[in-house]
Amino acid sequence: MSKLIVLEGLDGAGTTTQTRRLADALAAAGHAAHVTREPSDGPIGRLIREMLTGGHAIAGARLDQTTFSLLFAADRMDHLQREVEPALAAGTIVISDRWYHSSLAYQGTGAERAWIRELNRRARRPDLTVFLRVRAEVAAERRVAAGRAQELFEDLPMQQRVAGGYDAVLAELAAEGEAITVLDGEQPLDDVTRAIVAAVSTLL
Repeated sequence: MSKLIVLEGLDGAGTTTQTRRLADALAAAGHAAHVTREPSDGPIGRLIREMLTGGHAIAGARLDQTTFSLLFAADRMDHLQREVEPALAAGTIVISDRWYHSSLAYQGTGAERAWIRELNRRARRPDLTVFLRVRAEVAAERRVAAGRAQELFEDLPMQQRVAGGYDAVLAELAAEGEAITVLDGEQPLDDVTRAIVAAVSTLL
């Protein structure tokens, strides 16, 4: 039974860890699962990752949000066609660490968000999106504890704005009928995993 399941949240919310844990739980239950992420591991995704960590930057220049929006949308379509759709066609459950929700929350407000939604209009809607709600301050503490270098978009004021962006985006998408489950990502690791597995089990 092929399904597209997406995990979303602030940087430090635990989406990467929980994506792996969900895949392990599904495999233990006899389901074929494919783990992926955005930015993807394709050519556009690799370029985005370099830019997020300071690569390809022009000295003294601020990276343009419009450029990022276009790159993320292009990467998403490449990701979908190159990796996600073939896995789904093979009957696999695809678990993606982030999807278009991130673009809308991180890069879009007001009219800008409407434009970003249009860029992503052809992106496949997930069968379920699980959002791990974690306060921006807690997410920042986790990133420091993990020894992660700060990337673009990861300073605290920006993350606080993104948290508000997620609230708005998820409310809009849920009102349109998208399947979205919001979980407390500040609970103990195993409790969060159990909650995610329980939410996903309703699809299978």
